[in-house]
Amino acid sequence: MLLQGKTALITGAGRGIGRAIALCLAKEGCNIAFTDISLNEQVLDTEAELKALGVQVKAYAADAACFEQAEAIVGQVKEEFGAIDILVNNAGITRDGLLLRMSEQQWDDVIRVNLKSAFNYTRAVTPIMMRARKGSIVSLASVVGIAGNPGQANYAASKAGIIALMKSTAKELGARGVRANAVAPGYIDTDMTQALPQEVRDSFVERIPMHRAGTPEEVAQVVLFLASDMSSYVSGQVIPIDGAMG
Repeated sequence: MLLQGKTALITGAGRGIGRAIALCLAKEGCNIAFTDISLNEQVLDTEAELKALGVQVKAYAADAACFEQAEAIVGQVKEEFGAIDILVNNAGITRDGLLLRMSEQQWDDVIRVNLKSAFNYTRAVTPIMMRARKGSIVSLASVVGIAGNPGQANYAASKAGIIALMKSTAKELGARGVRANAVAPGYIDTDMTQALPQEVRDSFVERIPMHRAGTPEEVAQVVLFLASDMSSYVSGQVIPIDGAMG
């Protein structure tokens, strides 16, 4: 198994892409600590499904955008699991709207949840990984953070910030054996995208050379590559997962 005996901390992993990443890593022997905003039924079902794979698992209720809570969660995970080898910054939201009509609250909410949370957890695990002289940090960006998108100025800015955060982190921590990378999913078939009108979903697919949406599991496989020693000399990179849409 690629991650036997290692521990991953994943933010926002109760459902969707985060859940797929947790399951993918657990199937490779990785212990999983994950956060979500609350321990609702869906989160507890994810926790049970992960435990059934025979690895150590615990779900934590936490606001990933809160600096103090991030520090506390990282401390708890280190104490209860003994190590944090992998961090996956996955927590994120959208509050779409044209720039002309976008409220300050819409802007602040997205930057806080998407970008600040990635800073919070990256900052919190840094001392642990530096002391261990190893570690892999993977953050979920987006193709929107590379190319922009009408109606998503806030989301695009947050995801572009994540890319820059990972590139800077990679340069700062490389000498200590810590790697940092981003993945940039395109149109992925999730609960969020399924809620869009069918004509909107069809218009996205028409722009994708592979003529289909991606799956959360396909994103998870790339995260697995970056989390594992298969990518031991890959750092400071952003990998699009978009069916050649970019």
